[in-house]
Amino acid sequence: MHPAHDTVPDGNELPRLAERVLTASLARGERRGVRFDYTRPSPTKYPWQWYWDSCFAAIAWRRFDTERPRRELETLLAVMRDDGFIGHVVFWDRPISLRRLIYYNVSSRGAQMTGTIQPPLLAWAWRIGVGDPRDEPRIATHHRWLADNRDLEGDGLLWLVQPDESGLDSSPKFDPVWGHRSHANWGFPLLVASNRRLGWDARRIRDRGRPVLCEVMTNVLWGLARLANGEPSLTGALIDRLWDERRGLFLDEVQPGGARPAISTWAALSPLALPDLPEEIGRRLIEEHLLDPARYWLPVPPSSVSAQEPSFEPNRGPGWKLRYWRGPTWVNAAWMLWLGLVRLGYHEQARTMASKLEATVLREGLREYYDPYTGEGLAAFDFAWTALILEMSDPDLEAARTSYL
Repeated sequence: MHPAHDTVPDGNELPRLAERVLTASLARGERRGVRFDYTRPSPTKYPWQWYWDSCFAAIAWRRFDTERPRRELETLLAVMRDDGFIGHVVFWDRPISLRRLIYYNVSSRGAQMTGTIQPPLLAWAWRIGVGDPRDEPRIATHHRWLADNRDLEGDGLLWLVQPDESGLDSSPKFDPVWGHRSHANWGFPLLVASNRRLGWDARRIRDRGRPVLCEVMTNVLWGLARLANGEPSLTGALIDRLWDERRGLFLDEVQPGGARPAISTWAALSPLALPDLPEEIGRRLIEEHLLDPARYWLPVPPSSVSAQEPSFEPNRGPGWKLRYWRGPTWVNAAWMLWLGLVRLGYHEQARTMASKLEATVLREGLREYYDPYTGEGLAAFDFAWTALILEMSDPDLEAARTSYL
């Protein structure tokens, strides 16, 4: 834990901290004749290139180096297959260990990247950090792969074959879907092995009667990427399929069967990031859920799971085990919800969220996530995308309006 501050910050302390962490996280080199230049999510814990981490890092980097976002995202594009597929994790500098092999979605230990995806926000990050993604034809190829292989119902929405494809690995909302095969449970390697045999092909997996999931937050980021790339909005399809009018939340859909796990997590509120979300829906998400101090508006908001859920774990779970996305506050999630607060005119609440998170990050450092009651920094140190705190504490609203508000 970093020592508490006894003096008022000078206004430059947070940017200096963010730039130091981002700079120390850079990884540069060459593998198989291809140059790489990316930001490790956390140098000591996550050494490889994670898809959505790099996208968030590119957004944060634009404040310090105008060329870095392009290099970051072009490193992802450099590993793209000819058909447009980009994996969840790219192993640039060294292969995974034998111990990790049963947990990672790779066809072999020598695979350059996983056979699974992560939330595909590359075009949105490109729009914010680089320019018009339509000027980069590889992004259109990537989008075609996603539409051809993961839009199972023809409405534009993507389906996932594992919980970790969402980036929300151990969220309790996946417990009813995958049961003992959920992430961080004893059966997760069995899920990996089963999907490996089927080539992580979503249609084959569904047709074998195994779960595939239309997950809210993944489709929010996919919708933002499509808008950034000049493609039609998915917001109407997201509402038609996943909006639950009675509960006032967006809930995932499982196939086969059509189950709708009714567990309230921040992902159920994540459509607030969509610029064309109808105002009446946005206000329900904010007023009935986000700003409720018994649910998400805890001392360091927003928690990643409603505090009213039985599965809510604000710090550590059974056996003092850290499990991702089961209660603590994450800065990237906070930023996506902050976008909705600003867009719908909840400026005081947006400033409150930003100031509480800023004080927490200054005190604890750029950690992976934080206890929503005490602000204690948890899990990885020097976590790159936590630099997104600057998007809330020092927003460039004029630029935001042209890029993502």
